[in-house]
Amino acid sequence: MWKQFLNKLPRKSSSSKSDLNSGSGLVRSVSDPSHGLNGGTACGSRSSASSVKRMSSAVFPSSLIADIEPLVLFKDVPNSEKISLFISKVALCCVQFDFTDPNKNSTEKDLKRQALLDLTEFVSSGVCTWFTESMIAASCKMFAINLFRVFPPSYRAGLGSGSGEAEEEEPMFEPAWPHLQLVYDFLLKFIGSQSLDAKVGKKYFDHSFILRLLDLFESEDPRERDCLKAILHRIYGKFMVHRPFIRKSVSNIFYRFVFETERHNGIAELLEVFGSVVSGFALPLKEEHKIFLWRVLIPLHKPKGLGLYLQQVTYCVSQYVEKEPKLAGSIILGLLRYWPVTSSQKEVMFLSELEEILEATSMVEFQKCMVPLFRRIACCLNSYHFQVAERTLFMFNNDHILRLVAQNRQTLIPLLFPSLERNARDHWNQAVLNLTINVRKMLSEMDEELFSECQAKFKEEEERRTEFEEKRRLAWNRLESAAAYQPVTGKTAVLVGLS
Repeated sequence: MWKQFLNKLPRKSSSSKSDLNSGSGLVRSVSDPSHGLNGGTACGSRSSASSVKRMSSAVFPSSLIADIEPLVLFKDVPNSEKISLFISKVALCCVQFDFTDPNKNSTEKDLKRQALLDLTEFVSSGVCTWFTESMIAASCKMFAINLFRVFPPSYRAGLGSGSGEAEEEEPMFEPAWPHLQLVYDFLLKFIGSQSLDAKVGKKYFDHSFILRLLDLFESEDPRERDCLKAILHRIYGKFMVHRPFIRKSVSNIFYRFVFETERHNGIAELLEVFGSVVSGFALPLKEEHKIFLWRVLIPLHKPKGLGLYLQQVTYCVSQYVEKEPKLAGSIILGLLRYWPVTSSQKEVMFLSELEEILEATSMVEFQKCMVPLFRRIACCLNSYHFQVAERTLFMFNNDHILRLVAQNRQTLIPLLFPSLERNARDHWNQAVLNLTINVRKMLSEMDEELFSECQAKFKEEEERRTEFEEKRRLAWNRLESAAAYQPVTGKTAVLVGLS
């Protein structure tokens, strides 16, 4: 029976598959032009053109093959033949199809779909207690052929095009997703299976495989990036020997994003994976992990598209503060170094993250950074963008921050008072005015004597400033008058007064 079953496998596929590298090797076959991104749009209709804009089809290596025969089910063969059947099904799934045309090879696609479902069910069932090396090698080859591909250039500007806030854009969907999802499900089950020995699997899930997997985070389909996030996390947990390489490779992606391109679709997903990685760091933190904080997480606040991954990067930074509270002061100074001065939306984001970090900051660490921090807060209080000023004033509703201010009031109230006083006098927004009055009242009740001293000092400074401005105005008037009576000769510059 087994020989008859093997005879059903297509012979023509062997030549096309022989060019594919085994394991995690790269698939370098060139796609058939008729099966490319523009397949099915030759008629040039409007509906077809619009569908291309809504979908981002990757370039898959094509495999031309004869009709595919269905394989028998695992339950229909004895246990001794299940491994051979597994490898045969995996080989069958190495065949490629054009998914831009749903009506093309529909029968063969359905057979491949059923084979992938059978493989996933077989791995999940635990019938096979040990994956042999041949099973792992065949599976890795199939994953490489089906998943690793070249993404076409995006007609959109990408992540770096944001103005600082997360823009709600229509996601780009991969036409081959129904097929890719089955492969990803199989890969996730395969890596997570207890039958996969990490010592054997690390030879096939190697550095090359991991790098190509990380390249897939450039996909514009959020469903694919979500699957990749789970798979990368599973690989990180399964193969401990690859953990340093994964951290280094992901750091390189972040470096390229921050300092070169500012364009990448998977930054949020990669940060989400690293959020759980950071939470698992042992104490005391290694120098490598601290370098990741200073050179990756803090500079990630620089790009314009911060809003698209703010939640994830804030969680990672907060995990560092929770793991080692002594880092809080340095983290706050790092945020001040990248503080936005031309983007009000990013300023609001920074203030939100700053409040979350301050909630976990001890008094000792706070005192290391409080002077430059509250100078920046004072500038934000006077912002003409009402959301920045309003968000800054809301920080004083936080009990922990208010306690930090109260215990350091001799230093902080003199820094805050001038900004609060100017807001109370002439800020254009009524909500900001009301909040300013409330904060002034809280600080006044905190130390009335100090508050009165600050008020008197501010009044003196305002009088000196008014006097200085008047002297400056008179000096310019005298210069203009003197210049008006001087004869113009040669190349002498002329000072023209404004009436």
